[in-house]
Amino acid sequence: MIRLIPHPLLSVCLVVIWMMLTAFSPGHFLLGSAIALFAGWAMAALHPPSIHIRRWSVIPKLIWTLFFDILQSNADVAKLILTNGRNNRRSAFIFIDLKLKNPNALAALAIIVSSTPGTAWVEYSSASNRLILHIFDATRADHYHHVLSDVYEPMLMEIFE
Repeated sequence: MIRLIPHPLLSVCLVVIWMMLTAFSPGHFLLGSAIALFAGWAMAALHPPSIHIRRWSVIPKLIWTLFFDILQSNADVAKLILTNGRNNRRSAFIFIDLKLKNPNALAALAIIVSSTPGTAWVEYSSASNRLILHIFDATRADHYHHVLSDVYEPMLMEIFE
């Protein structure tokens, strides 16, 4: 059974999401199931590292912090776009040295960075453990260094490492 459906939880979640996004019909159920089955096989071919969460109690704090950071970033970006800040704003690339080594923690950090308006994960070098981040407003470079190094990275290290 594991060879037929290598990631059953992933497959079930994909079918449920597919059915929520499309019409509830037998045809869509079959199509969503086929896509979920192929996605499970593709995931198995990638051989992802297994996830071992050390401290579940930190996850709500991480989600809560991320929620407020996304709200704050939305407000900051909107303010820059809608006011005179758009004329004086300069974007920048910043380099952040990371202590994270766990691939799952790095993936979570990539999702966090990508979901926060005004930031984009550009490149990560595993050899130097350095992240290149594009930020919308160069005047906030110190803020992003602090938030990633002192807020998110310690929480992710508690959860995954």
